[in-house]
Amino acid sequence: MKLHGVDFTSAPTRRKCITVASGILHADQLQLQTLTSQPDFAAFETWLRQPGPWLAGFDLPFSLPRELVEHLCWPTDWPGLMRHLQSLSRTDMRLQFKAFCDARAVGNKFAHRATDIPAGSSPSMKWVNPPVAYMLHAGAPRLLDAGVSIPGMHVGDPQRIALEAYPGMVARSITKASYKSDEKAKQTPERRQARVQIADALEAGNTPWKIKLDLGSFRNELIDDGSADLLDAVLCMLLAAWAWKRHEQNYGLPAFDALEGWIVGANVFNK
Repeated sequence: MKLHGVDFTSAPTRRKCITVASGILHADQLQLQTLTSQPDFAAFETWLRQPGPWLAGFDLPFSLPRELVEHLCWPTDWPGLMRHLQSLSRTDMRLQFKAFCDARAVGNKFAHRATDIPAGSSPSMKWVNPPVAYMLHAGAPRLLDAGVSIPGMHVGDPQRIALEAYPGMVARSITKASYKSDEKAKQTPERRQARVQIADALEAGNTPWKIKLDLGSFRNELIDDGSADLLDAVLCMLLAAWAWKRHEQNYGLPAFDALEGWIVGANVFNK
């Protein structure tokens, strides 16, 4: 099975691409084989349609909290919700989310999915710091259009399997230190050292997911990339590999709300 990890951006450019790490699993060791970049959505859509078999972990939220969806009277089936999102501009979506938040008490502004708690992820409706709602808006409907299968959420091509992944969860299992920034001025020696620590732990298999990575000749490139787009793609690939080892047990996913989705591996993060 070809395994991929995808570091997504809601506004890809040649300077800030959608980054893909690809590899193959041998027993408990995952070998990183390639790092590639998709500079625009057309290239990403073509990549999604490449023939399988493959399994990929994507760093973008696949859905929204049920509480929010029901409050807004949006479709409560996942394909219907994605089609509805496609009908909204980013601005329209943000304004409806803001109105929802403005009506709620301080400290409880955002609705959360059940998976956000164990994964420590930002609410998928959040449009700032980080703007994951824009990633959802740009990415998840494209998964539906591409016809991939999303276990527990949507039946598509069984040879092309997509799972929601969160690289920050893997990184935090290794170090609480900040390891990346898109701003050159903030790409400090301390953040570089955090990437070294993460790379060391990945190669040793010292994460809750217990998969050793063979980074090979890519190790220095991963450490030198101050944005950590490359490293984040690799962290997503690790979660994809963990899921593939459990493909006969529903990819290691627990029972979850098929509307909200689940971040793969979140159920073992704090164990």
